[in-house]
Amino acid sequence: MIEITFLTNDRKVVSAPINSNLLRVSLREKGGIPFKCGGGLCGTCKCRIERGLEHTDPVKPKERNHLSQEELAEGYRMACQTFVNGDISVSWQVKPAVR
Repeated sequence: MIEITFLTNDRKVVSAPINSNLLRVSLREKGGIPFKCGGGLCGTCKCRIERGLEHTDPVKPKERNHLSQEELAEGYRMACQTFVNGDISVSWQVKPAVR
């Protein structure tokens, strides 16, 4: 099992099997990563791997449609496209509530 720390959600720590999809773990464990489509089309689940980027799988073409080379170099990924093979810590931008 691996540990995923959801930094933006009060540093919530959950366990998941190796090769787990980051967005699916977030949904199952109430991690809090925002999402809309879950299929790599909208870019809503953009997040930053703050620790353990080396424990993620290679960047997918769908991610390159939403993330710049600079963002990828800084550790940004799309949770719906990212599979995790070791311990990571992840954060994301909190969007203000629409009134």
